Amino acid sequence: MAQISDPFVANVPRQMSNDELIQALRVDMTGELEAIIVYEAHAMATTDERVKKVLYHIADEERHHVGELQQLLYMLSPKEAQYIEEGKQEILKQQSQNFQLQ
Repeated sequence: MAQISDPFVANVPRQMSNDELIQALRVDMTGELEAIIVYEAHAMATTDERVKKVLYHIADEERHHVGELQQLLYMLSPKEAQYIEEGKQEILKQQSQNFQLQ
C-alpha cells in the first residue's frame, strides 16, 4: 500500500519504458489485490450487515480494477496474455481429468 506520509511516493520523474510500465501495472494489480484482501477481512470481522455490504461492494470494485489493469498488461505484452491462457488451459485439462496426478 502507498506510504501516505510521502505524497510524492508514486510520482515517476520521467516517462517509463514499456517494460517499466508493464512492471508498474503489475505493482498496481498487487495493490488492488491487497485492497480486496483487506476489505474482505474487515467485512468478515463485523456482524454489521450494512458495513459488510459496503465493504464487499468495494472489494468487487477492486476486482474490476484488477481486470482493467490486466487488460492493459495484455495490450502491452501479448506474450503475458499467452502465458495466462496456457495456465488456464492447463487447469481446465487437469479439471477434466478430475485432478488426477499423472
